[in-house]
Formats: sequence, C-alpha cells, structure tokens
Amino acid sequence: MLGADVRVWDDAAVDWSAYDRVVLRSVWDYSGRLTEFLAWCHAVGPRRLRNSPALVAFDADKRYLSQLSAPSVPTRFVCPGDDLPVLEGEVVVKPNVSAGARDTGRFRPHGHAGAIALIDRIRASGRVALVQPYLPAIDVDGETALVFIGGKLSHTLNKRAVLRGDGVAPVSDGALGVAAAMLEDDLVRAGTADAAQLALAGAVHDEICARFGVPVYARIDLVAGPQGAPVLLELETIEPSLYLATSPGSSERLASAVLAS
Repeated sequence: MLGADVRVWDDAAVDWSAYDRVVLRSVWDYSGRLTEFLAWCHAVGPRRLRNSPALVAFDADKRYLSQLSAPSVPTRFVCPGDDLPVLEGEVVVKPNVSAGARDTGRFRPHGHAGAIALIDRIRASGRVALVQPYLPAIDVDGETALVFIGGKLSHTLNKRAVLRGDGVAPVSDGALGVAAAMLEDDLVRAGTADAAQLALAGAVHDEICARFGVPVYARIDLVAGPQGAPVLLELETIEPSLYLATSPGSSERLASAVLAS
C-alpha cells in the first residue's frame, strides 16, 4: 500500500530519511534558488529522490538541448560576456534556468529592442539567455506532450500556445508567479501523436534512461520544426504538470511506478 504526505522541500523540520521515496511534484520555486535546491536533492539522495538528483541537475539547465542527440528547436546560447546576437525574424528569448515560462518572451521584428533588453536582464542575473526562432506551427497545432510513467508511454497531450503576443509573457498574480496562460483551464487537453512524434519522444526517453536510469515520470514536449518534422522543445522531469485527469488510469500508473522505483 502506498501512503503519501505533502511536504515542502525547504522545510528544515522534515526528516526526509523517514520516507522510502520522495517524489518531486510542484517545486515551482526551485529555479530562483537552484544551488540550494540541488544541494537538497543530493542530500535526500538517489536512493529516495524521484526523479534522481543527477537527472534533476541535468534537466534544471535548458542547455541540455545541446547535450541530447535528438533534434531540438534551433537555439543560440548567449552567456554573460558574449556579444549580443543579431536577431532575425520572430524570436523567443528565455533563461537557461526557469520554470513556468518566467522571464520568457516572444518578439516580432519590431520588438527586437525588447528581446535584447530581456537578454541583458537574464545575463545580468548570471544566467544564460536562449534565443530561438518562434515556430509558427505552435500557433496552429500547439505543442504535443508525451507523458512517460515508469518507463512507458502513459498518455499524450495537446497544449495551446503560451506565448501569444509581443513582449515578455505576463505573469500570474499569487505565489506561483508563472506565465498567466499556464493557468488557463483549457490550455491542455488529451491529444494524439503521430509516428514521427512517437519515435522522437521514445528516443529522448531512451537516452535519458541510459544516462540516468528510468525516471518515475517524464514529459517530453515537441513542436513542429522549421522543416515540419517534430523537434524537442523541452524535457520536463522536475515539476511537470502531468494532467492525469485527461487519461483514466494514469494516477494508478504513477502510484505503481513510485512503488516499483
């Protein structure tokens, strides 16, 4: 039988050794305190923490896009001290460490000054700015997210565009501080994946399994790339919304995966 308590990761009063498994589910504040959070992950340790501390550390920095073999959204990484990039067309700017589309923006050509300002703000915080072309297929077809639980594909989701206008994405009021669009009730619905999407997501999942072991859960977000074939947008193994309500039986699959891990 599986019992569960809800605990806050930075609560010093919690005895983490009292738990057989510690499953990350909604650590929305980790990106602003990454060093502290990763130290906590390693203190909890690979025997208890799910997903593993090594996978969490890898996935917490979006530069993993350059470290995986899968085709991904074309990305330029602009580090502190680098020359500013020459921007062309519609672009997305985001930090290498972020969650919930914080400090993320979409900029058409007339808004490139705002993109440069965001790049500078990200770099001033010590982070790396990612500059990507905005892929127009997102406005038409959205993102396809494939959710793996316990090493197997559990369900597939379709997600509407989050970045809908020029400039930095508006942030919600309240403690979460995520992009406001992320909280819309109809943002995500049950979806389907074609053969190319299934193959790409499977390849990404196989690669992280080979490097870090089988994760209890992983959400792999894909979009149609510049040539129409799917590319990796993000790998989500730290705090993804899994939208279990869209897939009957997925909650039970997650519980079984925790027990088996």
